[in-house]
Amino acid sequence: MTEHRNASPWANAHLEREVVMSRVVDADPATAFRAWTDPEQIVQWFGPAGFGIKTHEIDIREGGVWRLDMTAPDGTVFPNRMEFLRVEAPKLIEFLHGSDKDNDPDAFRMLVTFDPQDNGKTAVTFRQMHPSAERRAIVIGFGAVEYGAQTWDKFAAFVASAKRGGTA
Repeated sequence: MTEHRNASPWANAHLEREVVMSRVVDADPATAFRAWTDPEQIVQWFGPAGFGIKTHEIDIREGGVWRLDMTAPDGTVFPNRMEFLRVEAPKLIEFLHGSDKDNDPDAFRMLVTFDPQDNGKTAVTFRQMHPSAERRAIVIGFGAVEYGAQTWDKFAAFVASAKRGGTA
């Protein structure tokens, strides 16, 4: 498992295994980064529309873990675990994301980057690298891209509210 955790796949990325989403948000990189790394903030916006978050453990730093349940509007509970590999303020966060079980074969690596724009906004991009093209197809098939867009909407609204005196 150590090789899986420490070997960076980004240099030799395979498009058939990736899901990439990007959004320009109305916040500077430090504000956007804090919204991702502050345990009190991330739980306010993370997850698709209508989903609830229940945190069991949260330590967003290199070597840290976030264990949470995401509950769908129909009551279905999805146990999640994120194991943080790199946290470099305010530039990037890299983690393994899977179900809340050890050695999840379907866990994917995720890289979130925060790129400053000349207008004070930030381009936030996430790249998911799935274990196989087949697993990527399954994830896309159950709506991960649409759910990701809903999460981006919530994130963008949350960080924009910081400019108007909100939390972030």
